[in-house]
Amino acid sequence: MLSTVLNALRASLVTFVLCGLLYPLALTGLGQWMFPFQANGSLERDSEDTLLGSRIIGQQWNGPEWFHGRPSATMDTDPNGPIKAVPAPYNAANSAASNLGPTSKKLLKRLAADRKALEEFQPELVGRLLPADMLTASASGLDPDISPANALLQVARVAHARAVTPAQVHALLEQYVTRRSLWIFGEPRVNVLALNLALQQAFPKR
Repeated sequence: MLSTVLNALRASLVTFVLCGLLYPLALTGLGQWMFPFQANGSLERDSEDTLLGSRIIGQQWNGPEWFHGRPSATMDTDPNGPIKAVPAPYNAANSAASNLGPTSKKLLKRLAADRKALEEFQPELVGRLLPADMLTASASGLDPDISPANALLQVARVAHARAVTPAQVHALLEQYVTRRSLWIFGEPRVNVLALNLALQQAFPKR
């Protein structure tokens, strides 16, 4: 009996050292050596080392001069009532989807309201067929990318706000479209943070 317990303890100790210490340390070291930018959160900073955001976590962009990410359904605790929750777009501390199905009246009402707000913001989109990611939230609520079709519909608004031609903004956008991996995996996408940083550098606006 004692020998069985000792063998089990030894096996547990070896497993803990290998899987709980050596393996994570080895992967952390390799990550820092081979992919330091990605291993540290894909963080973007300005020339003064001020943190601007992460390429792998979406964030709220306000104003016509920016490309906007897809809607976010993340929530947070209501400061006026701890048992209630309030919308908090791109809340990285509470990644979640709305869990509303296609027959949900609440979802349909939200989509209709968002579409109306979008058309007021961009009248040229009234009645047009829109990419799904322009109105629907991602499963995580933190999606940092949008489809090229989504970005393309924002070009005219961004160009007008920055007093440049749509062709100039479109040319910049084309440089930031990520194609399918190995031509078959994933979908073409545009990282909103990377595009907006390049946009600000190419066509500055205070």
